[in-house]
Amino acid sequence: MEFSESAVKNSLVFAINGERFEVSDIHPSTTLLEFLRLRTPFKGAKLSCGEGGCGACVVLLSKYNPVLDEVDDFTVSSCLTLLCSVNGCSITTTEGLGNSKNGFHPIHERFSGFHASQCGFCTPGMCMSLFSALVNAEKTLRPEPPTGFSKLKVSEAERAIAGNLCRCTGYRPIADACKSFAADVDMEDLGFNSFWRQGDGKEVKIRSLPLYNHNDTICTFPEFLKTENRSTLLLDSRRYSWHNPVSLEELQSLMGFVEDENGTQVKVVVGNTGMGYYKEIESYRKYIDLRSIPELSMIRRDDKGINIGATVTISKAIEALREYSKGGFYPGGMVYKKIADHMEKIASGFIRNSASIGGNLVMAQRKNFPSDLATVLLAVGSTVNIMNGPKSEELTLEEFLRRPELDSKIILLSVEVPAGDQITGISSETEKKLLFETYRAAPRPLGNALPYLNAALMAEVFHCKSSNEIIISSCRFAFGAFGTKHPIRAAKVEEFLTGKLLSVRVLYEAIKLVRGIVVPDDGTSSPAYRANPESVDGYSTLRVKDSETKRISSQLDHCKIPTLLSPAKQVVELNRQYHPVGEPIAKSGAALQASGEAVYVDDIPSPTNCLHGAFIYSTKPFARVKGIKFKPKSLPDGVSSLISFKDIPGENIGSKTIFGTEPLFADDFTQCAGQYIAFVVADTQKHADMAANLAVVDYDVGNLEPPILSVEEAVRRSSFFEVPSYVSPKKVGDFSKGMAEADHKILSAEINIGSQYYFYMETQTALAIPDEDNCIVVYSSIQCPEYAHVTISRCLGIPEHNVRVITRRVGGGFGGKSIRAMPVATACALAAYKLRCPVRIYMNRKTDMIIAGGRHPMKITYSVGFKSDGKITALHLDILINAGITADISPIIPNNMLGALKKYDWGALSFDIKVCKTNHSTKSAMRAPGEVQATFISEAVIEHVASTLSMEVDSVRSKNLHTYTSLNFFYECAGEPVHYTLPLIWDKLAISSSFKQRTEMIKQFNMCNKWKKRGISRVPIVHEVLLRPTPGKVSILSDGSVAVEVGGIELGQGLWTKVKQMVAFALSSIRCDRMDDFLKKVRVIQSDTLSLIQGGFTAGSTTSESSCEAVRLCCNVLVERLTPIKERLQEQVGSVEWGTLILQAQGQAVNLSASSYYVPDFSSMRYLNYGAAVSEVEVNLLTGETAILQSDIIYDCGQSLNPAVDLGQIEGAFVQGIGFFMFEEYTTNSEGLVVAEGTWTYKIPTIDTIPKQFNVDVMNSGHHRNQILSSKASGEPPLLLAVSVHCATRAAIREARQQLLSWTGQCKSDSTFQLEVPATMPVVKNLCGLENVETYLQTLLS
Repeated sequence: MEFSESAVKNSLVFAINGERFEVSDIHPSTTLLEFLRLRTPFKGAKLSCGEGGCGACVVLLSKYNPVLDEVDDFTVSSCLTLLCSVNGCSITTTEGLGNSKNGFHPIHERFSGFHASQCGFCTPGMCMSLFSALVNAEKTLRPEPPTGFSKLKVSEAERAIAGNLCRCTGYRPIADACKSFAADVDMEDLGFNSFWRQGDGKEVKIRSLPLYNHNDTICTFPEFLKTENRSTLLLDSRRYSWHNPVSLEELQSLMGFVEDENGTQVKVVVGNTGMGYYKEIESYRKYIDLRSIPELSMIRRDDKGINIGATVTISKAIEALREYSKGGFYPGGMVYKKIADHMEKIASGFIRNSASIGGNLVMAQRKNFPSDLATVLLAVGSTVNIMNGPKSEELTLEEFLRRPELDSKIILLSVEVPAGDQITGISSETEKKLLFETYRAAPRPLGNALPYLNAALMAEVFHCKSSNEIIISSCRFAFGAFGTKHPIRAAKVEEFLTGKLLSVRVLYEAIKLVRGIVVPDDGTSSPAYRANPESVDGYSTLRVKDSETKRISSQLDHCKIPTLLSPAKQVVELNRQYHPVGEPIAKSGAALQASGEAVYVDDIPSPTNCLHGAFIYSTKPFARVKGIKFKPKSLPDGVSSLISFKDIPGENIGSKTIFGTEPLFADDFTQCAGQYIAFVVADTQKHADMAANLAVVDYDVGNLEPPILSVEEAVRRSSFFEVPSYVSPKKVGDFSKGMAEADHKILSAEINIGSQYYFYMETQTALAIPDEDNCIVVYSSIQCPEYAHVTISRCLGIPEHNVRVITRRVGGGFGGKSIRAMPVATACALAAYKLRCPVRIYMNRKTDMIIAGGRHPMKITYSVGFKSDGKITALHLDILINAGITADISPIIPNNMLGALKKYDWGALSFDIKVCKTNHSTKSAMRAPGEVQATFISEAVIEHVASTLSMEVDSVRSKNLHTYTSLNFFYECAGEPVHYTLPLIWDKLAISSSFKQRTEMIKQFNMCNKWKKRGISRVPIVHEVLLRPTPGKVSILSDGSVAVEVGGIELGQGLWTKVKQMVAFALSSIRCDRMDDFLKKVRVIQSDTLSLIQGGFTAGSTTSESSCEAVRLCCNVLVERLTPIKERLQEQVGSVEWGTLILQAQGQAVNLSASSYYVPDFSSMRYLNYGAAVSEVEVNLLTGETAILQSDIIYDCGQSLNPAVDLGQIEGAFVQGIGFFMFEEYTTNSEGLVVAEGTWTYKIPTIDTIPKQFNVDVMNSGHHRNQILSSKASGEPPLLLAVSVHCATRAAIREARQQLLSWTGQCKSDSTFQLEVPATMPVVKNLCGLENVETYLQTLLS
């Protein structure tokens, strides 16, 4: 095919942060994120999921419309956006907003000041989502906002970050930072921050905020781009090409040209968002971008309805439908509005901005994508236009979906959404009424989650005046996403209902018919739930005459987008005794994180000749590895080496703990699915990942024992890890005696607990660089560099002084960057050592999820004895822990569990805990390892006892709380009576949360509501922590600035911030003049294992306080050295400034560097943390959706070293716990291979699933003299409090089950049941009843 010279341009031209880029040597498959991170200095946009599901890579894309002379600004997911598609566009990243040198943007400053950034990896994407909302709000015709604010609304500010994931903060402070820009914000509603103090008035608060001037707009589209030629683009046609046809004729010619070229792989693209779901391994040679064809990108309206071009984005379609719905054309306007409402729940904003209407429908047709759009459009009778060569064809959407998979040369041109009168023939003059509703049952209310089931129901009804009845004239029912190839029409239901008088019986029969139609295919997850028509709330559409059935309708308004967050209270008591320790200063480096300047391992520029690695892992649990081959035709260029256990010069060791080692690679046998087999090295990370995907491992299982894939099988085959005596927990009391005293007994009840994935935003990553003299330097995102140092030394067979491991910051860890990060760093070091060149890895999310291991699954059997008043006298537990294939830290889990289990006075506590060795991936430490499972076990026992006795659960909890005497009996580290604050917290929380009043209100609510039930629960925690030895080093430089090193690693938990505060406090005891702003002189520097040894683990919640004590010891030494000099100077000149003192000390050869190794006293190395939470939930009995209405927490932080940091830890841990108890399913197949491989299948909490009102009281319990400045831990214990949400859900389900029994005429209580972890929508719905509506209608009929 020939192109005229004027129409061909061999390079891309675009702008990034106002800077012009012209690129010609780029493969069309290159994403915008790849280009940003590899070929520009702008590394703020991060790679996290690689599938558009997390928001870490969000940037602002700006396009110029020369016809309207307007710039369209919108967010996109840069990990999916192809670079060629931004030709002529402008990109703004967070670096383009501001920086530390030229001044931060108010967004950066407010994220920092509202404590909205912890690990910081997600923060740049959050900032860009908010910036886009601000930019677009300014384009509206809203009134001029007050000074310092924007035209943004609070509701828009919250929803701006609805698609962005954060694993650290719990979202509340992020929402506050966003809302602070909104013109309609109530300043009293904004939470705890570093800008103003409690009691400040509104004007003071406004003045305290970093000034935002909405008129000082950042230019998102530079003038020079407006004159760039954006005609047909052709990249290097000999190897690959990118085409931008501008007409259907040109497209037809291209498609024909493609057909002529035998074997050429072609990809037709619009937004490329489908790559996020369907991971394509192969690389195409020809790309055809459809977006420049006018017929495909137009939206037209006529008498027939709205014609939407196939390349129109979902966001633009929503705008058009909303606009047309305002025209007052009844009933079409209502239909358009509800379609738009539903479309807003598809994916997230930054995906909808790129994803096209046509692409969504084609994926549904070709690849069975569970499309919401297809279902909704099917219900309204939409049609589509397709082009097949020179021919075009109009089909109904139903015909389109039912066709065999479309040929790649067939192009979808447009979709026609009919007007209301076209749908039904209704006009404003008739008495007929059009009812239309859409529904989706999904894990997240605001989208960013595929539905379990969706539906759209349309009915034309009229009121018969003579009989006062409602008659259905016609109807259309569509169901989708329930486990079939595509959405379906419920034709039999439509036929049955047409012409019928609406009644209870008709509705009952219709539901039965639907059950026979909505049948998932074999292999569909949660099939019973998806096959349930109730799960979509669908019957609120049919408003029938019967008063009871009308009441069903009135309670179900599933279309309204729920409000996100209500004003919340953060109660913080400040203590200035040790100033600046105790001050709620912003986290160190938070603004740098927001502006994209903070450097993570993958942000370090690649050295010359750097190679990239990817792991090949086993997909079999136990098999002989005969060899590895690659699919030859697909293997990318640049693959240079394959490294396995045979290439290891030292030991085959990938990690170590005090309990043993783990091999780096499988040898001749693989021991579990997910075990590393080899490490493939290539010139780019993309090529390495592709090669790993194309690897074919030859397995042989002949003559091998079957793998151990369950704890029961491990018991049968006596496959256990030994628990050393020094970590083995001790039983409490006499179990036999306790059982003999019991009035009632529950024997051999069972609980099963699943796993949880870390979902740190930054995946596993490392960079290894060979150095002179057989040395190697490794940059690792790890929580324990010292252990990686030793492992690398042993693997390479070199002395430890030849190895240096450097860690600056970690983009989220939660335990997953401890042991599990060691093999990643070691493999990189091995490859670099062997190949004598730098090697790095940034692990893709799928591989990370498969190899991570995660939290320990368990099976628990318990027997409990108790009195008639609810007092428990004895508890025995048989616990089987699935540790996976290697020991890791699993032998410590029993001890951890007992620390949390003992929170209640069980009378006597005995147990038999076995750590099972199975052929599953190794389980490792995850935030509160063992403790969170133990907390759930405790509450499950309490709930079971209460239900057996038909008592209020809260009274049974209160009955079994420890007295100080029983606390001392169960714990060896109970401390003094004044330290036991749990009774005080328990009573205080009941008052502050209005627990008793709300309990009564919930009873009334449940009596009055059939289809929604509420539950409330109050739970306590007792959490034992251990202080570890920790090193520190403080050095005072010649200008008086201070460099600090500590063994602890900054994970986002504010360790550096607390250490800086401690250094400023400790050195200020020298009492020099002008030391008021001494914090600015202190810098904590990165961890270096050759500079500071014995760093140990950053884990267990206590590393911050241990590190603080280590540097305090250093500062005390320095103050002791400086004091004589200061006193002499004071005698000579009077006042002494810090800088003068340091110059004098240097001149007198005083050592201005001090090191220490803090070893806690035996009396203070263990202590107990206390807290309690009340949570209230509302369960939708039809869908199983659980909304957390309110959570109130009181947590004893001792005397907080930084209450802002501790508040963030409390909120973040609690929300991560909600994920474990309610949402996160870390599932495997029958061979133990993880199948939850990314954001599509693994759902962590989002801003729309956290408590709507989230109140936290950081309690200052006074002096704990044995603790470091009377402080206590905050990182892990609050996670346990999230069990309150699970218990509240159980309470709501109990009400639902009682109601269901009453409908069937049974009076027997049904309060004893086990609620699984996580309590997902299908689980909750199953327990509430899968046939609630039918049962209820049967009671009406009878």
